[in-house]
Amino acid sequence: MKPAKIAVIAVAAVAAIGLAFVVRAMGSGGEPTAVATAAPVETRPMAQVLIAAKDLAPGQRLTEADLDWKEWAVEDVNPAFITDGSVPIPTAAEPEPEAETPKPEGAVASVTRAATNLATGGAKADYVGSVVREPILAGEPIIARKIVRAGDSGYMAAYLEPGMRAMSIAIRVETSAGGFILPGDRVDVVLTREMNSESTEGGRNKFDSATVLQNLKVLAIDQATRLGDDAQTVVGATATLEVAPRDAEALALAVAEGELSLSLRSYADTNGPSGRTAAPARQSQSSAVRVYRGGAPEVVVVQ
Repeated sequence: MKPAKIAVIAVAAVAAIGLAFVVRAMGSGGEPTAVATAAPVETRPMAQVLIAAKDLAPGQRLTEADLDWKEWAVEDVNPAFITDGSVPIPTAAEPEPEAETPKPEGAVASVTRAATNLATGGAKADYVGSVVREPILAGEPIIARKIVRAGDSGYMAAYLEPGMRAMSIAIRVETSAGGFILPGDRVDVVLTREMNSESTEGGRNKFDSATVLQNLKVLAIDQATRLGDDAQTVVGATATLEVAPRDAEALALAVAEGELSLSLRSYADTNGPSGRTAAPARQSQSSAVRVYRGGAPEVVVVQ
């Protein structure tokens, strides 16, 4: 074999060996590619927080339209916030453990929340009818400190309309429309009293009756401010009425003068004036005059 061919073969062999070492080095070492090292996008668990759908003023009673749900990162949820219960919220006293069961997210969370609301009515329904104690801005989370729920301490004071007063009177079944007067109804207050004893005829007492206050809202019967779903009547010993300050004075006077009865108003008649009637309760306008005829006294009643 010629020396030139031998040299070419030797160079080719050395080049092949070198190429093999290069390929081996590239396959066994070096930094991973960008595609291989890209970290997966982390999804933060989200909770549904109850917020104000619009600005809420003190004294306002919450309706379903005043409340809404908003997604909130679980790690940023304050324990005072109201959530729908579909995602566990760690409390300050009990920090969230590092290893925990994966929380439902996305479509799974929506289905879970819908099932919870269907079974329990949802947290929103529990707060409908509550009264706002402090101003709440639109989008602000609802917290217990700023609202008063029915049955909570201070509910009656928050439930009263601005400038109004709550006053209770004694009632019986016979004086409260047989128990069909319920919290939220409108009533008239009728006063029945005995007239001047000198105006009696034939030894029988005479009584006078008149409506002293009209179209008053019933706040509560005894301590019940609202009824259960199946309740049709309420039999109680006291009725708490919403009155203006001057009407409270008239009601206190009527309590001292005689017996009071509540007259239930139709829903169609609740838009009229409220408070003292235009014609106040008649005072004892009749008077007795003693007339002597032939020396014999005779009592004549003058109306």
